[in-house]
Amino acid sequence: MNESCHEFQFCKSLYLTDKYEFHLQAECNCTLLRIIERVAPYCYNSNNEGSPIHKPMNQFKPTMSRLFQPIADQRLVSWLFLRLLALVYLAAFASLSVQITGLVGESGILPLSEHFSLAGEHYGERARLWFPSIFWITGTSDLALKSVSLLGILFSLILLFGRWQRLTLILLFLLYLSLYHAGQIFTNFQWDTLLLETGFLAIFLVGGGNLLLIFLFDWLLFRLRFMSGVFKLVSGDPSWSGLTALNHYFETQPLPHIGAWYAHQLPELILKAGVILTLFSELLVPFLIFFPRRFRYLAAGTTILMQLLIIATSNHNFINLLTIILCLFLLHDPLLKRMLPASLQERIETPVQSPGRLRTALIVTASLLIVPASLISFGANLVRTQTVPAVIQDFSKTVQRFGIGHIFHIFPTMQTERHELVIQGSNDGQSWLTYDFKYKPGDPTRAPGMIIPHQPRLDWMIWFVPTQQPLQMNWFGRFIERLHQGSETVTALLEHNPFPDGPPRYLRVDSFEYRFTTVEERGQSGNWWHMEYQGFFPKVAPRIP
Repeated sequence: MNESCHEFQFCKSLYLTDKYEFHLQAECNCTLLRIIERVAPYCYNSNNEGSPIHKPMNQFKPTMSRLFQPIADQRLVSWLFLRLLALVYLAAFASLSVQITGLVGESGILPLSEHFSLAGEHYGERARLWFPSIFWITGTSDLALKSVSLLGILFSLILLFGRWQRLTLILLFLLYLSLYHAGQIFTNFQWDTLLLETGFLAIFLVGGGNLLLIFLFDWLLFRLRFMSGVFKLVSGDPSWSGLTALNHYFETQPLPHIGAWYAHQLPELILKAGVILTLFSELLVPFLIFFPRRFRYLAAGTTILMQLLIIATSNHNFINLLTIILCLFLLHDPLLKRMLPASLQERIETPVQSPGRLRTALIVTASLLIVPASLISFGANLVRTQTVPAVIQDFSKTVQRFGIGHIFHIFPTMQTERHELVIQGSNDGQSWLTYDFKYKPGDPTRAPGMIIPHQPRLDWMIWFVPTQQPLQMNWFGRFIERLHQGSETVTALLEHNPFPDGPPRYLRVDSFEYRFTTVEERGQSGNWWHMEYQGFFPKVAPRIP
């Protein structure tokens, strides 16, 4: 059996504020730390908003221990970050809790039990390492899937109130990693790996951040932004090079909301300017992360502005909120104190603990895994994969199995047309009733709704099916099979099941081209969408690719 049939294709600053200086040990044997030393050519005076001290790096005194000491002016940043991360975790677990059994439960679209069985047959004892998950221990029942989701909600609330932070963060990471592998294609998204790596690094943030840990957060944000820009250019998509991407994006994105309709009506000049701003914010702005503080402020402001614009026009679950939260590490406490109410600051406790040897060793180990793995994966996707030695790629893939070290490429190509599938059933072959989805475009008179930070995985995945790629057709065929069987957990994912008393004898899938109506068309018809029949969409028999 071909290994690629079972593997997922994963799409995958430094500064130290102090009133004196920071130094890196010149004779350090760790290559990564030498790289960090080169990345941080300035040191900052906390009383002077990051003005550089012009002193050659080779004149710095060897004080490696400072690399792991808590950063004094990011205690409030860390406190706020952990609370906001708890909210993102809460949204992610709550979103999965209402759909996980329909997706991968016992009667779901892709039952987890079958997935683990195939993994065991193919990988043998390595399966548990290749797909690390608590479900190897608890079993794959609907109860187990639901319980893990609900536990995630509980621990998110505990973290929100600041209780047992390190233990809670460890449990949240392990629970979400389990759901990430359990969800298979339905959880194989970049925001899932972004949350996993953020949550993993947050484990070491309890007690205060240090230079190396803050670098890892900055490196994560840099990868998310810069790699997305690079892949837009190397994809060869003419919509990016021709500055026409936003002419199509608002109406062809997976789940637009009403803001997208209004944005789609903007003049072409503004849309072209938006593409330029997007490329600027992804290709140039990320480098400011590694510059002195005022440049970091600019990077944070630009990135946050872009995320707010995306939120105003797109339903991208929690990824934009998580990106904004990561920007907190580009700020520092004095700035936050000017923003937060004094009453809140008085209630905030920010104890700082001296880093122990174990914590220090784990942070160093994390950096030696995350940075190389992400660089290897980035390089392998830029050049021909065959030119990267297999042993190096295996290292990167192994690290990524634990949700860290991934690459990111948000919308490297842009679809220019939107094709929607309409699924209908019938008992007599004459009268057909439609299965309505909760969130994806359907009824042209229904305004696209805002559902942030929820991600309806089924509605999102349907967007890929018209491409008829084998991996997409496999799960879609299984979905159609479950409708034939009348699976209650699967039909619960839909807005309306027209056959509540039992499944229909016949099912058909039709394809329609959707486009946003113009202002004039909407004024005349009241419709948000114009739909045009394209023909019968062939149902692919359920199979394992």
